[in-house]
Amino acid sequence: MRVIVTRPEREATRWSEQLSVRGFDAVSLPLIAIGPVTDPAARQALESAWRQLDRYFAVMFVSANAVAYFFESNHGIAYIPSVFSAIHSGVDQDSLPQCWAPGPGTARALREAGVPAHAIRAPSVGSGAQFDSEALWRQVRPGLPHGARVLIVRGSDGDASPAGREWLARQLAGAGVQVDSVAAYARGAPAFSASQAELAREAAQDGSVWLFSSSQAVHHLMQWMPAQDWGRACAVATHPRIATAARRAGFAVVCESRPTLEELVASIESVSWRAVTPSKDESPKGGA
Repeated sequence: MRVIVTRPEREATRWSEQLSVRGFDAVSLPLIAIGPVTDPAARQALESAWRQLDRYFAVMFVSANAVAYFFESNHGIAYIPSVFSAIHSGVDQDSLPQCWAPGPGTARALREAGVPAHAIRAPSVGSGAQFDSEALWRQVRPGLPHGARVLIVRGSDGDASPAGREWLARQLAGAGVQVDSVAAYARGAPAFSASQAELAREAAQDGSVWLFSSSQAVHHLMQWMPAQDWGRACAVATHPRIATAARRAGFAVVCESRPTLEELVASIESVSWRAVTPSKDESPKGGA
C-alpha cells in the first residue's frame, strides 16, 4: 500500500522510513517548504531572544521545526550556555526555563537538541489527549505563576512577523502572563517538479493514502492542483482541524489519528479498507 507523506522534508524522511519498516510503500511529497528566516528584522529578533532566554519562565515551541531552527540559529551567537545545560554546569535546575511542546515529535526534537528531559512539558502520549495547544495548556496551566513571561517560537510566512494560531497566547495573556513571539523559520509552498505532479495525479485516484499533518499542506495541494478531482482519494489527518480541511478539499475518505506510529499504522490500514466501499456520509476515525 502506498502512503504519500506530505510533511516538510525533515520530518517526511523520518516518517517515510518508519512507515516503510512497517511494510508500507511510503513516498515523501513535502507540501510545505521550510527554511531559515532571512528577513533582517526577524533574524535580529531571534538573536535577541537567544541572548535573553534567562528572562523567560518557559519557551513554547510550536513544532519540531521550531526547535531545529531555533537551536541552529544559535551558531555564532554568544549566549549563556548554562541555560539548557544546568546538569553539566552546576547551575540550579530550578533556574532553567521550561520548554513546552505540543506533542511527542517536538519533545523528541528538544531532547535531541540537548534540552534535559526534566525541563520539557508536553501532553502525555498515553493520555489519549490530542497533541495540540489545548492539550498543552491543560498540562502547563496548574504550575504557571501569575506574572510569568513566556516566549513562543514559531514560523513565519516569509516576513518578520510570527504566524500561526494565537489560541495559546490568548490563554496565557488571560492568566496574567506576558507573551513574546519570535519566528525561527520561514514556511511556504514548495516548488514542485513534473515527476511530483505525476505522482500526485496518480495518488489522487489509485488508492494511495495521503498523510496530512497540517492544514497548510492541504491548502498548498489545492493551490498546486486546482482542477484535480479528489473524489476517489483517501487521507489520514493528524488533527480534527486538518481532517476538516481535507474533507472540504473533496477527499472521499478521511480518517483522524494522533501522530504516533502505532496509531498512524492502524489509521492507514483502516482508511484504506473503508475506501473500498466508502459510505456517502461516513467520516471514519481510526487509531485515536
